[in-house]
Amino acid sequence: MADPLLYVLAGLLVGLLIGLTGIGGGSIMTPILVFGFGQSPSIAVGTDLVLASITKLAATGSLGFSHRIEWQIVGRLLLGSLPAAVVVVAWLYLSHRSPSETDHLTLRALALTLVGTGGVLLFQPQIQRLGVRTTAATLGRAKRLQPALTILAGIVVGAAVTMTSVGAGALGTVALLYLYPLRLTPDRLVATDIAHALPLTLVAGLGHAALGHVNLPMLGSLLLGSIPGVLVGTRAVIRLPRAVLRVLIAVVLVISGARMLVT
Repeated sequence: MADPLLYVLAGLLVGLLIGLTGIGGGSIMTPILVFGFGQSPSIAVGTDLVLASITKLAATGSLGFSHRIEWQIVGRLLLGSLPAAVVVVAWLYLSHRSPSETDHLTLRALALTLVGTGGVLLFQPQIQRLGVRTTAATLGRAKRLQPALTILAGIVVGAAVTMTSVGAGALGTVALLYLYPLRLTPDRLVATDIAHALPLTLVAGLGHAALGHVNLPMLGSLLLGSIPGVLVGTRAVIRLPRAVLRVLIAVVLVISGARMLVT
């Protein structure tokens, strides 16, 4: 294993990103573990999912006292995402793939998810404006469809997160911006997305742990950085411009995903 201090610094960086934006867990940490530290894709995904669940527990506790979490929306997302996570873990277990086959499948799924996630982040403002126009044009119908569409979004996010550890923050944020463009202010958006990601990453992470995809010493070093980082991020007074941070994350995701596709 690499120098534990490097893992601590990586955890600190990702914790700050999660606290500030709700984005950056799997989408940044997993490529770091694969390319920066040479971990296998399956170990990177499994370890990152457990890391994300513990880190986001600290973030949810920090944000929950300010009453910014929309628990009704969280519940709708979980109705889709938790069953999807269980199905993906069961499929991975029953498919009886060799470790090398699992790594190859995980790497390809991760690459495609990173590129897709980066793309939707780049067009996040346009997606939000489309959501506003849709809501304004069909207010009554949009309200009726919101619960079902939120559950459907949860299914997509749950499957993507369990397979690749990517999507709980980035894909979840974009989906919520489209479905609830008027209801969710930026702080409520981050808080709600993190609260949903907590049980999802916990269930997915425990599933991967049962499959032997978690490196405990590496997890401990990452947590030493990520927990302080997320606490500082959620309480930060001075923040980077959100649009700038979002574009930077999107570009990193597209580059990381493209590199994986040609590996």
